[in-house]
Amino acid sequence: MSINKTRLYFIDAIRAWAILMMLQGHFIDGLLDHTYRDDSNILYMTWKYFRGITAPVFFTVSGFIFTYLLIRIPQTGWDNPRVKKGIKRGLELLAIGYLLRLNLLGLFKGEIYSSFYLVDVLHCIGLSILGIIGVYVLTANYRKWGFPMFLLSITLVLFVFEPWYKTANFHLLPQLIANYFTKANGSVFTILPWFGYATFGSFVSVLFTRYKNSKLLYHYAIGLGLFTGAILIFYSSDFFLSLSKYTGVQLFADIFFNNYLFIRLGDVLVVFSIFMLFRRFIIHKTGLRIGQSTLSIYVVHFIILYGSFTGLGLYRYFHHSLGPWPIIMGAIVFMAVCSYFALKYEDNKTFLKDKLNIPVGSIKLQTHQTLLFSVSILRALGIRVLRLFGMAKN
Repeated sequence: MSINKTRLYFIDAIRAWAILMMLQGHFIDGLLDHTYRDDSNILYMTWKYFRGITAPVFFTVSGFIFTYLLIRIPQTGWDNPRVKKGIKRGLELLAIGYLLRLNLLGLFKGEIYSSFYLVDVLHCIGLSILGIIGVYVLTANYRKWGFPMFLLSITLVLFVFEPWYKTANFHLLPQLIANYFTKANGSVFTILPWFGYATFGSFVSVLFTRYKNSKLLYHYAIGLGLFTGAILIFYSSDFFLSLSKYTGVQLFADIFFNNYLFIRLGDVLVVFSIFMLFRRFIIHKTGLRIGQSTLSIYVVHFIILYGSFTGLGLYRYFHHSLGPWPIIMGAIVFMAVCSYFALKYEDNKTFLKDKLNIPVGSIKLQTHQTLLFSVSILRALGIRVLRLFGMAKN
């Protein structure tokens, strides 16, 4: 495989690992019988812990790669062509997120089910991209330090004040909007606090890009990532407890009792460091292609597992009903099948789009001709009416 020196292959490898972790995580969590969900079982607890790393890594790497592509362009602010592409991408992810929750059978009945309005990972990543663009444009005149500092500040504010806003009541907002802020109606993810991981990835991307020509970049990045990650994992809870005792602020005590955000941020840094450490050995073609096809894999897995459009997915027939061995073998097959179909789609994407463009182009042409014909008819009719009332000459 030819090596593109401008591409960060360790990021593609992280994305591949994260999407495969997500596939098996969704499969096992959705289909494993409750009997085997034993927190005293070391294997189950290990799986459960690593499953919890997946989403933070996914959001962080999404913010990283988008910002990496964004700030490579010399133009700034709205003049950067990546801004418009990013807006299009963000809206596209939002649209796909809603589309995957659409049930065609219900639509044919003239009904949109409540699950359509629930917010999932695609909605939040799409909105996160739009949010990063907003920060980028607003800080265009302070790009050197204003942009990264604003990003880091967003992460810290969202993580520190999570105990306050997670209990907020958003019932005054329309449900479509409220679902982005509360899980009360069934949303899987909410933009708060998950936007914080995306902005942190964006912040790291700025630093990475700024020092990309340094020969010691990976040495410092790996060492700093492992050190900071370990501090957050093992000592951040004690830090907030001490801060609470010293200041008497209840907020810090609340963070101590449910300190998942900073601990998971530490996990993210460790994962990044490990993949950077082994970056020379993770350039397998298929693995990297999986990392570059995460959206297609996500769509395929949603259709097979949750039955998008029809409701006829594995989740409907095997919900919480499988034992350990069927679930392990099934998860392996599920990852392979989703990856295979997604990569096949990527191989034929250009051909499929060209085929789709033929009827779409025909529809556009017919629509244009119909509009022109309608305008000419209306124009002639308008002239006749004016003549009838003596307002136009024959």
